[in-house]
Amino acid sequence: MDSLTQIILGAAVGEVVLGNKVGNKAMLYGAIAGTIPDFDVFASYFTDTVTALSIHRGFTHSIVFSVLFAPILGWLVSRYETFRNFKSWSWLFFWAFVTHPILDAHTTWGTQLFWPFDLRLAFKTIFVIDPLYTLPFLMFLVLAMRQKRTSKKRQFYNRIGLMVSSSYLVLTFLLKWIAFIQFQSALEIQNIEYLQLDTRPSPMNTILWSANIETEDAYLLGNYSFFDTQPITFESYPKNHELLGNLVNHENVQRMISISQGWYTIAKENGSLYFNDLRFGLLSLEPKAQNFVFKYKIEGDGFGNVQFVEAPKDNRDGKKLLSQLWLRLKGN
Repeated sequence: MDSLTQIILGAAVGEVVLGNKVGNKAMLYGAIAGTIPDFDVFASYFTDTVTALSIHRGFTHSIVFSVLFAPILGWLVSRYETFRNFKSWSWLFFWAFVTHPILDAHTTWGTQLFWPFDLRLAFKTIFVIDPLYTLPFLMFLVLAMRQKRTSKKRQFYNRIGLMVSSSYLVLTFLLKWIAFIQFQSALEIQNIEYLQLDTRPSPMNTILWSANIETEDAYLLGNYSFFDTQPITFESYPKNHELLGNLVNHENVQRMISISQGWYTIAKENGSLYFNDLRFGLLSLEPKAQNFVFKYKIEGDGFGNVQFVEAPKDNRDGKKLLSQLWLRLKGN
């Protein structure tokens, strides 16, 4: 999830653990702890694209990280704060750390919560930015923050915020299931044979859902809104995996295929090969659009080394997509 949401979650968790002992400092330290797992994004400044993608939401988003680093930060804070209970501070950091990847596991990218095992949890029930999750949570957190440390209202507001946000997360599983059934039914009605069907919410809402469908030679992309009145339509994108040729055996190419969980197409543009990660869709709802959210140029140096360079994005595409999403959300 986005940084603001993780700050809010961390602050609310910190309040549960130590709010009645240290007041708003519990929220402060919880908020700080809630952002620490995302420090792995800085890996992109020190390593290549493929390695940075492998690291993202890996070790720092694991139970192992929470267990190892919570006592260290708990000990440091207990050395200079007036409240010197090492165990309590450690618990605060542990719960703020571990709830971060649990929330991230609901997104499309997912997390390696059980690192070092090669298992990425990705429920794909909520977009990384969702106002319906974040804003009510923030409102109750602010109400709690304004109360005295020992006030029962403070605990009440904070717990309501946690309950409302958690209930929304549970609801997203039901919404995902309904959308999945709709896509499945549309494929059956249209007599489309497929190998896999994968669904996810579109940006910043859980009303409009997207689907990736794998067939023998292509991937079908489709959208469904709970306000739709017309049948679901699908756009076909050829896999073109054969364009990789011998590159398919290169270590970095295999790692990218693994990172994308096999949901990728290869495109040839102006003599260059591009790797399109389909899991996050397109920056446009226009038919046959080619501007995928995550698109990488495959480059070789002539010495057997292969690198992936992310294609630049046009900010205008993002603004245009939001407008298209709002119109599509209201039904076809």
